[in-house]
Amino acid sequence: MRAADATRTPWLRTFRPLGAEAPTLVLFPHAGGSAGFYRGLADRFGSDVDVRAVQYPGREARAGEELVDDMEVLADRAAEALLPLAGRRLAILGHSMGALVAYEVTRRLEAEGVPVERLFASARHPPHLPGPGDDHPHGPDDDHRHSADDDHRLRHLLDDDAFAEMLRDTGGTPATLLDEPEMRDYLLPIVRNDYRLVETYEPSDGPALRTGVVSIAAEGDGTVTAAQVEGWRRTTAGSFEHLTFPGGHFYLLERPDALASAVLTRLGWDAAAR
Repeated sequence: MRAADATRTPWLRTFRPLGAEAPTLVLFPHAGGSAGFYRGLADRFGSDVDVRAVQYPGREARAGEELVDDMEVLADRAAEALLPLAGRRLAILGHSMGALVAYEVTRRLEAEGVPVERLFASARHPPHLPGPGDDHPHGPDDDHRHSADDDHRLRHLLDDDAFAEMLRDTGGTPATLLDEPEMRDYLLPIVRNDYRLVETYEPSDGPALRTGVVSIAAEGDGTVTAAQVEGWRRTTAGSFEHLTFPGGHFYLLERPDALASAVLTRLGWDAAAR
């Protein structure tokens, strides 16, 4: 990977640009999400933490760019954009699909010698466990052959009406966007692309992370169980902790202050946030 100027890359939206001495938290959005989703949460981390969010292609300021539906490609490009942050106190948080992307990016950063203080994996089962819409566990020991019989389990293959209804049930997507034909026509291809990325993702074999991992589940999340989320402990040879919050899949919109406090405490960045 080749380092680029992090202050100019379209891959990162910086909410509060600070000097290299400031601790830096990078946030990865969910399927269909954009960097702007984290605007409110970013404010909760205080004035002395440099908070940035990854901007996937095909949304917000990158709306004219081609969507990426391959995890390897997405993680390679996102990790390249983060390389200039080497030397900073760096932590990464990913929500839902973003947890998987964040995991793959952390693997790449470790391979490049860039330390990550902690990976926070929110509301998503780890790569080696199946989730809703997945037809099998992903892992180096699996010997699964995809067949047409599996397709009914893959949400990215649903027709538009069924796909939109699934998004309503998951939450996080305002009903007004799904009810307005023009907005729906804009939104569904983006979200479908991201579901395709997740549902065709098969992690490559490799060592466990050296980075410590904190998995985060929500008590009322209908998309993944707390036990599945706790499975992230298998991804790291470093420290591990599992947290549970009240709320649904998008609990972080309901309890941003509590989430920010938990993240800062575990990083020891509390003083920086004051």
